[in-house]
Amino acid sequence: MSHPGAVELKSGSITLPILKVLSPDLDAVTLQLEDKLGKAPEFFRNAPIIIDLGDLEESEKDRVDFTDLLKVLHQLALAPVGMRGGSQDQQAAAQREKLAVLAEVRSESLQTSKPPPKRPLPPPRPMTALTKIIDHPVRSGQRIYAPGGDLIVIAQVSPGAEIMADGNIHVYGALKGRALAGVQGNLDARIYCTDLQAQLIAIGGHYRTSEDEDVALQGRLVQVYLKDDSLTVDPL
Repeated sequence: MSHPGAVELKSGSITLPILKVLSPDLDAVTLQLEDKLGKAPEFFRNAPIIIDLGDLEESEKDRVDFTDLLKVLHQLALAPVGMRGGSQDQQAAAQREKLAVLAEVRSESLQTSKPPPKRPLPPPRPMTALTKIIDHPVRSGQRIYAPGGDLIVIAQVSPGAEIMADGNIHVYGALKGRALAGVQGNLDARIYCTDLQAQLIAIGGHYRTSEDEDVALQGRLVQVYLKDDSLTVDPL
């Protein structure tokens, strides 16, 4: 018996955290991960991640036992789903563990330069930022993402809810859940809020939890931005 419409393959966009391994010392990696994850254990519990070994020197990569690294990540309740930037042996180990091996992202300085065009190209058209507006409360367990632009929420964001945007986030109400701006790496993104009580806020992968917040700023209009690799909260 045929079952029309039993399955469908579609392209989509999912934002995953990337764990950049910067040292071949697995003990140091473990200690720093325990410290970082301890600040927001529920946020990262069973979170799918991509392991990135691309910033290690070739000689350092050989010192990383990929199987041992996976064991550490599983013990810390992380769920690796892919890797990039490793040696051939590490990529083979990843495939044995059913992880996806992704193409390494190379910086522009490492890419082969292209000859200039024979004739000038027309100036690029300015990109129009997309803005998603939510005019109802975001309840616990809900996740809202604004790809390619800003997110505006004209209501409360409840504890356990998560809002994300590639650009800025504006919350005109109490922000009690999690807010992640610049999730594709935009370090200039900001979070604006009329009542900051968030469980976690993040910009471009830099985050802080409610334990770090100043209760004196609750109920006031504030902005959150990145300064010297740490999040700063200022009243407006």
